[in-house]
This record gives sequence, structure tokens and C-alpha cells, in this order.
Amino acid sequence: MAPNGRGPAGPRCIAIVGPFQSGKTTLLEAILERTGAISRAGRVANGDSVGDASGEARAHGMSIEPNVATVQFLGETMTFVDCPGSTEFLHEMRNVTPVCDAAIVVCESDERKIPALEVILRELEEADIPRFLFINKIDTAAQRVRETLSLLQQASRTPLLLRQIPLWKDGIAVGFIDLALERAFIYREHAPSEVVEMPDGESLREREARFAMLEKLADYDDELMEELISEIEPPRDRIFDDLSKELRERHVVPALIGSAERGNGVTRLLKALRHEAPTLTETCARLGVSEEGAPLAHVMKTLHMGQGGKLSVARVMRGTFHEGDTVVGSHGAESRVGSLMTMIGSNTTRKADAVAGDTVGFGRLEGIATGDSFAANKHRPETIVSSAPPEPVYAVALKVKDRKDDVRLSSALAKITEEDPSLVIENRPEMGEIRLLGQGEMHLRVAVEKLASRFQVGVDIAKPRVAYCETIRLPASARGRHRKQTGGHGQYGDVMIEIKPLPRGGGFAFEDRITGGVVPRQYIPSVETGVRDALKSGPLGFPVVDLAVSLTDGSYHTVDSSDAAFQAAAKLALAEALPKAKPVLLEPILSVEITIPTEALSKATSLVTARRGQILGYDGRPGWAGWEVLNATIPESEIGDLIVELRSVTAGVGTFSTRFDHMAELSGRPADMVLQKAH
Repeated sequence: MAPNGRGPAGPRCIAIVGPFQSGKTTLLEAILERTGAISRAGRVANGDSVGDASGEARAHGMSIEPNVATVQFLGETMTFVDCPGSTEFLHEMRNVTPVCDAAIVVCESDERKIPALEVILRELEEADIPRFLFINKIDTAAQRVRETLSLLQQASRTPLLLRQIPLWKDGIAVGFIDLALERAFIYREHAPSEVVEMPDGESLREREARFAMLEKLADYDDELMEELISEIEPPRDRIFDDLSKELRERHVVPALIGSAERGNGVTRLLKALRHEAPTLTETCARLGVSEEGAPLAHVMKTLHMGQGGKLSVARVMRGTFHEGDTVVGSHGAESRVGSLMTMIGSNTTRKADAVAGDTVGFGRLEGIATGDSFAANKHRPETIVSSAPPEPVYAVALKVKDRKDDVRLSSALAKITEEDPSLVIENRPEMGEIRLLGQGEMHLRVAVEKLASRFQVGVDIAKPRVAYCETIRLPASARGRHRKQTGGHGQYGDVMIEIKPLPRGGGFAFEDRITGGVVPRQYIPSVETGVRDALKSGPLGFPVVDLAVSLTDGSYHTVDSSDAAFQAAAKLALAEALPKAKPVLLEPILSVEITIPTEALSKATSLVTARRGQILGYDGRPGWAGWEVLNATIPESEIGDLIVELRSVTAGVGTFSTRFDHMAELSGRPADMVLQKAH
């Protein structure tokens, strides 16, 4: 039986999340060491941790994708999924956390990281994920734990419930008091804490903190409230039942303390997870997944392992999968389970089957991608999680270093976007570019590194070209005559056209004003075709837009006229008319919605105006106290590295979305620079 009499717990899955450099991967190492999965915890700084084993992660000293490790603790199976904390890779947790039973939010007493912590907690709140707070680095904390909790509460809409208080000696946390157990513990380096007698002078502090914890629990338990009012000591089992119940119902976020670097507080954290975290049954109920039906799983992450092929890291939500099973994905793709793997980082162990609750690697599930569900027995799966990838905020243009890699590039790009759906590929043939879009400079740098290291496709990157256009300011007219005699039938076409500007966004209009048949009816479409072709590049070297062309006169030859001749004549006429109509450069202007903490509003406003942007207004972000939404228009040419500077002034949490708004005239030095670069 599971703790609290809730039936067999089965394998659990726990996400480890938190702001960048809060100690998530270090905590995973401590858990692996404590459970005996590894003999000695590695260190991120030394590049020998189980998590972050990829070359890209170690090169940059940061998590870039979820790391999975399955362990045994007190007879139960637990899989931990360490998710990246950097804003640029935060999307990776969106396909992980919904199918987890709970999350550990690793944080610390650092005011600079509160905005990032708020973003992560809000994601968990909106996905309705039960969560524990692990206040890390308690050994180096500069303030008291209650002050820390008050600071962290700013980031959480759900009340934080302090479960432990530190024992201090000479200003250093040397142990803790567990308020539910009413016991004192002294930390031991990389080993379970030692139970000790309650130190002299700590009893009053312990009673006050414990009463505050019980008082918070009593907000959701009338019987407990009556006992507190009557000064009746509640049974310890009841307290643990309440702690579990309020966590599972998302009324509170229990807060535990420790030091991942020293392995302090890890055992108590594991025991809290074992006794209080929801079971798979409760997770399925939260997701609306029936426990009856064909075996069902959800893909958290896709990995292309080089020689090992494709590996889909998935949690089994019901039933049992076996090697060789035929499965069907969310989009109808049918595949066969090539292998099943238990994972500890990049180390895998083959297993015969995967049961409900297991988180394992499924080998070679072709056509099934990150975020997909799949079912066995040829049953089309229900959708477990539906989360759209975030909108891209940064882009680069790609060019293969070796032209023979052109074909391989397409295959490699398909694989990295299958691994990471937040990467977007755009083919822009009119610009002569393939674009890679994502969540920031580092996100795309890592993607390019993967192309080289995992798929042996080297690429150079450049700033994407801007889709400038040109238009005219004045009406003009011109004649175009194409005449060529080469023996036999010659070529003859003669047209007179008038051009005039249209309102911005008016596009292109063609009018036939021929009278008397001076240009035969069958050649009129050829004239329009020639005009359209000539508009692809105007006098300034860019596509011409927002003008009307009228065919007013012309002549033909009964033998030598042809479609091709009239197309050529139209091009000549337009080439002569456009320079006389005062051509002007147009640049695309984007509508931009910027989301930022309120304290960064003035800096964000300065960023916009420095990029030739126009502020349209700002308002509070709905449902987010202390946040603003700033609306503006900014030229596309100025958007390039906006996200880099925006994150710099918002502790990494600012973001934006864009859409095309209009084309606007560009003149003066900015126009001169564009024309100089184009020619």
C-alpha cells in the first residue's frame, strides 16, 4: 500500500524545475548519490555530472534539455526529470511537468531570481501541478528563513508552507528542525542527517514555527482549527495526512530547506515525496485520462542518439508496453517499439516491458514527436497534453559550409525540430534564405552546435535579411517597344502605360484602357504578366508595391507580335516609368507586444524608442500583479537582438510577440545604408 492508505503508489515521476543556476542538476546528483544510483555525486563545474552529459550542455555549463534518471528509494521506483532553468530553454518543461506527479521547485534567497521563479511557479499553477519548494544553498544563506520565505512568497499565488527551520551555529545552518516530526537533525556531508536532542533554547522557536504551520493547515481543516483553538495537540498521523492532502489539492506549497552541493536535506525531501506526492491514479484524474483502455504514453522529449538512433522519452500513463508492440501516435503515425530503456542520464539499461507509471526511453518510434501521445494495439490515443510551443523571438539565416550538405541539412533540421518543437524552420526562397527561429541567441547557438556534432552538418549563420520593398510617390507614363528581326518571324510588341501610386497596403492593380484594338485582346494578359515580372525588382533593387498600372495605347504586327514580345515591351515601359515616379524605399513595421515586470517598464520603453519604435501604450498584465504589457510598433530591421537586451534589463524574464503591421517609408541615412548594403 502507498502512504496514507491510497493504494499502491507505483512508479512515480517528479520534475525538478527552478530558475537558472539555482542548483537543480546538483540536486539530481545528490538524489542519485543518496539512493545509491551512483557512488559519488559529480559536479556541474567539473563536467562530470550525470545530468547535462551532452557536449553542448557541458560546453556552456548549463542544462539545455531535460535529464532523466530513475532510482529506487525505500522499495519504490522514482524517476526524476531535471528541466532546464534558463528562460531560453524553459519551454522544455512544458511537455514534462503535466504528466509528472509533482514538481520540486529549486530556489534560493536571491531577490534577483524572483521574477524567473514567478514565471516557473505560474507555469506550474496554470498546469495545476502539485509542487514542493526546496530552498537550496541554506548553508550560505545571508538572511533568516522566514525572511526568505516572505521574499519567495512574492512569486507564488499559492501559500508557501514552511516545513523545516534551520539550526544555526555561528551564523551557519548546521541542521534543521522538522516541524511535523518535532525532531532536530544535524547535517552530515553527503550523508543522511543525524537525529539529535532538541538543542537548548530552540524549543520556543520550534513551537512558534510549528504552530504557524498548523494554523495554515487549519485554514483547510475545520477539525484541526477546533483543536488549535482548544489547545489540543493533534495526532502526528493527522498532521501528515493534512500535509499530503493540502499538497495534492494544491492548497499549499510545502517548503523544505537544504544544500544540494553538500547533500543536506535530501533524505527528508525524498521521504516527503514518497509519503505525500500524488500517485499516478491521481495524476491521470487531474489530466482526465481514463485508467481503462489501451496502453497509453506521453512523449516528454525526443533524442537523436547518433548511432543509437531515435529515443522517445515517455511516461506510461496506463497499461504495459513491450518491445515489438505496434503503437499509434496522436497524428495517426503507426510505429513499432524497437526497444525499452531505463535511463540514468545518458546511460541506458534495456528492459523487457514498461508498466503504468514508468518513465522510459522508447526506441525508434518513427513519426511520433515530442509532445505526442501514443497507444498500443493500434488504438488512436486521446490527447494527454496540448501545449503550443512559444512564439519565436530570435532568428538567424543558415548557410551550409559545404554545398554537398544541402540535402543533409533538410534531414538534420527535421530531426532537431522533432526534438524541440519550439525551433521553427522558415524557407524564404524570395530572400534566398533558410531561417532558424527560436527562443534566443543561446537556444539557436546550441541548435547549430547540434547540427554539427550530432548530424555532421556545418552551417554559418547570419542576420536574416529584411523584406524591404519600394513604391512610387508620383504618377508617370512611358512607352515600351520591343522590336527584333532575326530572319523569319521577328518580334514586335509596343505598349504605352501609365502608373500611379496606391494607398499603403493597396498592393497592385492592372487596368486595360485599350480602345480600337491597337493591342489585340489576346495580348493583354501578356502585358500584365510582363508588368508583374518587372515589379519583382524596381529602380532601388527591391520589389515594387502599392501602385496601379494602366495599359493606354500600343501597336502590334500581324506576323511578328507574340505573347513574349508584349511581355518584353511591358517590362521596358515599366523600367522607364518607375524612375520618373520618384521611387521610395519601404520597410516592414511590426506590431510588438512586450511583457515585462513593472520595475523594468522605463528601461523597456527606452529600448523601444532607441530602435525607432513608437510606443502605443501599456497596461497591467491580466492576472499578473506587478507585470506590464507594453504595446509598440518597431521596424523589422530593429527587432534582431531586441530579446537579448530585453532579457538583460528584466532579469531574463522579459519577452515579446510580433506580427506584421504595415509598410512605411524609409528615408535619410537609414535608407542610404540599406541601399548601400544592397548594392
